[in-house]
Amino acid sequence: MSEMKIRFFTISDYAEEEAWLRDMHKKGLKLVKMTIPCFYFFEKCEPEDVVYRLDYKNGTENSAYKQMFLDYGWEYFQQCAGWLYFRKPASQMESAEEEEIFSDNESKLDMIGHVIKTRMLPLLVIFFCCVVPQLARVFTVSSPDGSDVFFRVFFCVMFVLYLYLLVHCGLKLKKIRKSLERV
Repeated sequence: MSEMKIRFFTISDYAEEEAWLRDMHKKGLKLVKMTIPCFYFFEKCEPEDVVYRLDYKNGTENSAYKQMFLDYGWEYFQQCAGWLYFRKPASQMESAEEEEIFSDNESKLDMIGHVIKTRMLPLLVIFFCCVVPQLARVFTVSSPDGSDVFFRVFFCVMFVLYLYLLVHCGLKLKKIRKSLERV
């Protein structure tokens, strides 16, 4: 029997998602499926400390890539919205370094760069080419029947939502990038 939980993580919250999934497994809920936008399906299991790791490939992974993780004892079990989900029991790890799927900070920086190019840049394009012009249009053109009120509210909500996501994700990814570059 599976149990569904709803939880929203942005593209910059992958570490928080990994920690949450690990905590859920410790509570006896093993992730079996994740679907967009924020639906997680778990099955009951024996509580166990299992490390979850995510890597962002957005369709660029291949069977050799997945085999490499399998060779190191990581179970690949899910791909969703470009993110690859891996897990491994903590009991199979001898050191903290083994809890990581990346061998160095350069690999982590490459992943962050890939997220920025394939997720943040499209968000910026949509924001500046669609949301902002439409918001300006609904405030400069008014209809005589008052039907523009809905569109004003809709595009104001879209503007605030996109602005929040851009600022939140942009600042967080920048902070992660800086911390990796210092090490």
